[in-house]
Amino acid sequence: MSYQIGWQAINLEMPERIGHTEYCSHPLLVKAITGADPREDGNAWRKFYDMTGYDFLWSAYDGPEWSGRRTNMGHAVFQQDGTDYDPNVYCPFESPEEVLNFDAVEEYGLPDIDERAALFENAWQSHQAAYPNQVVPGGYYKTIISACIHIFGWEMFLYSVALDHERFDKVLESIYQMSLVNFKAWAQTSCPVFLCHDDMVWTEGAIFHPDWYRRYIFPRYKKLWSVIKDAGKKLLFCSDGDFTEFVDDLADAGADGFIFEPLTDLEVIVEKFGKTKVIMGNVDTRVLTFGDREAIQHEVERCVRLG
Repeated sequence: MSYQIGWQAINLEMPERIGHTEYCSHPLLVKAITGADPREDGNAWRKFYDMTGYDFLWSAYDGPEWSGRRTNMGHAVFQQDGTDYDPNVYCPFESPEEVLNFDAVEEYGLPDIDERAALFENAWQSHQAAYPNQVVPGGYYKTIISACIHIFGWEMFLYSVALDHERFDKVLESIYQMSLVNFKAWAQTSCPVFLCHDDMVWTEGAIFHPDWYRRYIFPRYKKLWSVIKDAGKKLLFCSDGDFTEFVDDLADAGADGFIFEPLTDLEVIVEKFGKTKVIMGNVDTRVLTFGDREAIQHEVERCVRLG
């Protein structure tokens, strides 16, 4: 039933209840609910998703990691057991000039589309088979902005864009070409819905002037997304931060739905696209984690009322 509810929601039909997804990485919670520890029992997550009524699982897969220069920005502790902590910080680019001369295709090489499509198909089929009661999308994580962050790190990325927009456009084009091959490969798979992730904004909104996005980013989104949509798949866009000011641009580029944090204004999105786009997210997990029962109820009711 959960799969049906998730698929109905993605197709803007009226399921028997509001579709449900979360992004949980808490093994002790899974153990408390299911009695099985996911660190020891390979079926624990499936039991958890089924028992808690998940209808959709967040998923993106870019294939093998690029072999070439990449920045490592380290990572703070998020996981309960601290396994994600990484104190190693390293950037192979010593100046913005090196960044402005960078070509992702030359650095990493383009994969064979058919081989990559077979890899994606196998990965998606395996993931969907492991969780048959939830909708599992295909997806790509390092689309454009997230690729820049991954390759250059924040400092070199920001310096280089500010130094020369036109030269950095050539860098963006090379990254776009990398993504295009992977989007074409995903388009060949049988997954019915695709999640495009790109952290294009931050907490306060746009990283760069809105005109920069409209000149260099959104036209590339539109071309990438048309590859997926022309294959008959639904396209959901996901970004951290606050992209409220860009929802019209994203819709015009072809997004069938939005996945977003509480920073993006749910009321604005509902008013503009409540009957035409998939709307996923916005519940403030800080309230769910640290709020009392009354605060949690108020937060959930806020989203239910607007949605």
